Amino acid sequence: MTLFATWHSRHAAGVVPARDWLADKHVTRIRIDWKEDVRKWHPGQDWIWEPGGLGVFDPGINALSILTAICPVPLHLTAADLTFPANRDTPIAADLTFTDGAGIDATAGFDWRQQGGEIWEIAVETEAGPLRLTEGGSRLFLDGAEQDLTEPGEYPDLYRHFATLVAQGQSDVDSSPLIHVADAFMLGRRIADDPFHD
Repeated sequence: MTLFATWHSRHAAGVVPARDWLADKHVTRIRIDWKEDVRKWHPGQDWIWEPGGLGVFDPGINALSILTAICPVPLHLTAADLTFPANRDTPIAADLTFTDGAGIDATAGFDWRQQGGEIWEIAVETEAGPLRLTEGGSRLFLDGAEQDLTEPGEYPDLYRHFATLVAQGQSDVDSSPLIHVADAFMLGRRIADDPFHD
């Protein structure tokens, strides 16, 4: 039997090369900015605002899935500010702080109020130079130079990996992105904001 639980963003073209490059690096800082317009991506979808829903973590967990895939050390969430519209039951924005227990500076900002185009970016600073993933992980920059990536597409790569797991009778399950989301809801400080209307 095969169990496969993943997120499509983990299969973006830059994720595996980023993970491999960071594997032996000392990471000093990580900054995630994952911002988009909810009216563009979820117009009229009230279910995302209902109790028990993820709110801005619906896209944000894609960033967390990349973070947990590429970071060479495990991170733990230590603080969260969650912004809730006055008329909604899930957050429209979140600011997160993580630690590895050894001084790494890791933060993330998720926001569904973004105007003028999406920002899906992860910037990592190391003693060997910076790494930057943009456009949801599809573009990779090492020390400022864009890398030449083969782009099979997120879903074709996801299905390829699933087929390999089935053929080999193996499973691939990583709950760490969901743990970060659960910790954010448990530890998060609730900030009230103006009502949001779609």
